[in-house]
Formats: sequence, C-alpha cells, structure tokens
Amino acid sequence: MSGTPSHGGWRHGAPPPWWPDDEPWPPRRRRHPVRRGGFLWQAGCLASLILLTGAVGLIVLLWHLATAVGFSAGGAGGIAVLTVLVIAVLLGVALAGRAVRRLAMPVADLIDAAGRVEGGDYTARVPERPGGPPQVRALVHSFNGMTARLEANERQRRTLMADIGHELRTPLAVLQGELEAMLDGVHPPDGPHLDAALDETRVMARLIDDLRTLALADAGTLTLHREPTDLDVLVAEAARSMAAAGDAAGVTITTDVAQDLPLMDIDPVRIREVLTNLLGNALRYAPSGSAITVTARRGDAGRTLEVTVADTGPGIPADLLPQVFDRFAKAADSRGSGLGLAIARQLVEAHGGRIDVASSAAGTRFWFDLPLASESG
Repeated sequence: MSGTPSHGGWRHGAPPPWWPDDEPWPPRRRRHPVRRGGFLWQAGCLASLILLTGAVGLIVLLWHLATAVGFSAGGAGGIAVLTVLVIAVLLGVALAGRAVRRLAMPVADLIDAAGRVEGGDYTARVPERPGGPPQVRALVHSFNGMTARLEANERQRRTLMADIGHELRTPLAVLQGELEAMLDGVHPPDGPHLDAALDETRVMARLIDDLRTLALADAGTLTLHREPTDLDVLVAEAARSMAAAGDAAGVTITTDVAQDLPLMDIDPVRIREVLTNLLGNALRYAPSGSAITVTARRGDAGRTLEVTVADTGPGIPADLLPQVFDRFAKAADSRGSGLGLAIARQLVEAHGGRIDVASSAAGTRFWFDLPLASESG
C-alpha cells in the first residue's frame, strides 16, 4: 500500500501528507535526560578513586621522608609518625569529600531540572543552597531566572492565543450574523447593513495590524523611519484627528506645547500612533463636559522631552493599574481590544524612551519621554 510507512519509506523519504509543516522530518529522537542519582553516583566514585589514590601516594611519600630523617619503622617514633600521617590523610579525605559533595549536589540538581525543562516542565527550579562555590551559586540563580522567564513566556503565549480568539470571535459572529440574515432575506443587502458588516472587517483588520506591530517589536525587527519632526505640529495633528470623536463624547481636547522645543529625531507616524492610542484611551473614560490635555515639556534636566496626556475620568482600578501596559489588559466594561497601551509602550521603548501612568479618582495621567536629538544620536 502506498501510504504504509516502512523502514525505507517515510522515515528516510518525504513526510506523510498529515505531517505538520512546522515539525522536522524525519522526527528527532528525544534523548533521555541524565538523572540526578546517576550523576551523583558517578561523581562519588570518581572523587573516591582520586582521593584514595592521592591518600595512598601521600602516605607513602611522607613515610619515606620520615624514614629518611632517621625514624625507624619499628620504633615508637615511627609508629607515632605513621599514626599522625594516617589521621591527617583521613581528615584531608573527609574535607575533600565534603567539598566535592557541596559541588556535586547543585550540579546534580541542575542536570535533573534541565531534563525536566527539556520535557516541557518550565516550573522546574534548583534549590539555592547557602555555601558552595560562588560560581555554582551564580549558575543556579541564572538557571532559575531563565526557567522563570520561560514559564512566564509560556503562560503569556497561552493567554495571548486565548485572548486573540476571544477578540476575533465577536466581530466574526456579528459579520456572520449579518451575512446570514441578508442571505435568508431577513435583511436586505442595502447600504446600512453592508456598512455594518464592513465595520466588523475593519475591527478585525485593526486587530491584526496591532498584533503584527507587537510581533515586530518583540522580534526586534520593527523599523523606525526617523526624521526631524516638529512635535508641536505632530501633537496638533493627533489632537485634530481625535476632535470628531471628542465632540461626539462631549469632551474637549486641548494642547499645550512649549515653544522652545528642538526638532525631534523620531518616526512621526509611530509617535502619532502613540498619541492617538493615549487619546483614544482617555476618550473612553472621560466624562461628558470634561477636557483632555496634551502637554509637552523638556524633562530630566533638559536631556529628554516629556509628553503628557491627562484626563479627568474616574481613574484606572487599582488592581488593573500594574498591568495596564500588558496585552489585552482592560477593564470589564472596556470597549477596546486591550492592545493600544501595549503598542504605545513598545513604540516608545523602540525610540529609547519610557512610558508610565498615574491614576486616581480625580483622573488619569499618561506620560512618556523621548531622548532629544542630541541625546538619541
């Protein structure tokens, strides 16, 4: 049968049709990790052999030296010297064995934990025991930090996949419902209903674009097209682009940019995206009749430029504030995707700047700083 695997068929030829594209072919055989007990046994045997050989050699050498200076093998002095030598060697062996054990134990723990990580268990940790060589303690600490990061990344990956599915499900369900209603004759395929379906495709396209921006930033391949930029003009354009949404919400957007700011060596498209994300976030929570203020000033003793977006909304919940820049982090009543602030952080950090937030019941203030042209170059 053509589809039956054999020793000379699929194993060394082309993969079967059902084989995943991202899996290597032929499949690599998983190596069984070296276990802790086996390493300790081998290390103990090797250390014992070395110590025993060294002890015997040391006793013979010292005995010859003692006899060379006049001690008789049969006399009381020779017996005393031999006794002292044996005791000294035994003490040396005990101390050396203790040192070998203090070195071998954490290494054995590392081998066992590394085997667990290879098998996909990112919760593996090595006990950080006091004492022992500083280099081994540093290695154990670095390994635990690495596995903690791997565990966090794996948890974030699973959460991200679940959140993406959740965010795409809503517009897809609306789009499917609109199309089915038009096909079944419930809704006519007229302009309003087609516009509603088109709006949902825009939502999905925006989400995909946001995810692509985050993926490029994570991979370090996000390209910035820097050019000398007048921040006063950039802030005014961002505020003007959000003015219609502000009018609809009854919120006024004002700008206050210092006049002595130099041209900034930035990517104007990306920094405008940061500003519109911050303004859009503020508009979701600013009450009608309030104002959102965008200010720009020199900061950090004139070495950076600080941009602030402040509103007088109800503030961010205290439990959400530490995760506000995380992906898909948002309040239960939020209508956004939860990606805008994560993108803002990535874009600011790509410019060598920092972004932060402060919030209370009186309102929320986001600010980010960017190095001035003389500092960034």
